[in-house]
Amino acid sequence: MPDETLRARLDAATKQLEAPLAVVDLDAFDRNADDLVRRAAGRPIRVASKSARVRHLLERVLRRDGFAGVMAYSLPEALWLARHWAGTDLARVDILVAYPTVDHTALRALATDDHARGLVTIMVDSVAHLDLVDAALGSDHPDIRVCLELDVSWRPLLGSDIAHIGTRRSPVFLPGQARTLATEVRDRAGFRLVGLMGYEGQIAGLGDHPSGKPLMGAVLRWMQGHSAQELAVRRTAAVEEIKKVADLEFVNGGGTGSIETTGLDHSVTEVAAGSGLIGPTLFDNYQRFSPSPAVLFALPVVRKPRKKTATLFSGGYIASGPAGKDRSPTPYLPAGLSLVGTEGAGEVQTPVNGRAARDLRVGDRVWLRHTKAGELAERFTEYHVLTGDRVIATVPTYRGEGQCFG
Repeated sequence: MPDETLRARLDAATKQLEAPLAVVDLDAFDRNADDLVRRAAGRPIRVASKSARVRHLLERVLRRDGFAGVMAYSLPEALWLARHWAGTDLARVDILVAYPTVDHTALRALATDDHARGLVTIMVDSVAHLDLVDAALGSDHPDIRVCLELDVSWRPLLGSDIAHIGTRRSPVFLPGQARTLATEVRDRAGFRLVGLMGYEGQIAGLGDHPSGKPLMGAVLRWMQGHSAQELAVRRTAAVEEIKKVADLEFVNGGGTGSIETTGLDHSVTEVAAGSGLIGPTLFDNYQRFSPSPAVLFALPVVRKPRKKTATLFSGGYIASGPAGKDRSPTPYLPAGLSLVGTEGAGEVQTPVNGRAARDLRVGDRVWLRHTKAGELAERFTEYHVLTGDRVIATVPTYRGEGQCFG
């Protein structure tokens, strides 16, 4: 249950600001960062930029002990960050692009930027990606840093793709396939293999303690335990195969939800995390950790159609993923409000029901939480940064800096 004193603090800190608005509770953000470092148990954390999409927050966490490197979600974003940080204390931060790029313009910019080319690593999982880079740059292009992505989903039926539990990402599943692709990279001019990456979404992205569903929780924990055991063996074997043809600078694994299990795999040299800094509702259903809500947004009450209903302006900030109620924003403060099932969170209005609505008046605020960490930043051009009961800064999101990377 959220603390009502938090609502008073948020309202006091932002009373001179107009809603809708979004805030970063810096005290909660820093606590979450400390907890991620504790959970990583000595392994460096590569920050997933998509979970923040605010340069100020990325820069703050990169200056903390325990964090090293960025996992970007697009090549244009990686180039943009590298340009901003050139000449600063973050000038040597390396940036791994977590998803393959087919952006010819960005590839050409990378090839002609010596500074960025020494820091930015692109993702490949097939020869087709190498062919595309050659097509964009010509066959005589300078060395491009490359990371291979390993499919780290779980295939319980003797590795058959008939049963695939996890995200659909790379076609490289077996250690031998990883070595074959690594050999292709090694033997082709203009590429340098530096890393291996795998995201175990079936562990990192699925809460193992869903509220009110003990049987489902038990099944999830069983699945995740077996998946982690299988993956530790297969990923270690893949690393050994790749090292027969190339030296690796890093082996990246995990996500906020799987730091502990990923850390048991000794082949992994670093873990990825980002959402754990923000504490969205997606991470409310885990046994191993409980991040504090560090980013919240406020919507104003614009109507009172009946005593137990208050209608808020805007609010249809639906998160990506399988369509369902768990992708909608969640009313947080005052406690005891819920979305209306027949309307949900709307394009220009969001009604909420509950006893707490009795005391809400036109002009009051309701504080909500988003389902996924970084996607809220696509809805706001700025976040108000607060400590205690005062706003100490207002910082732009990617959108606020005029950037949209997809």
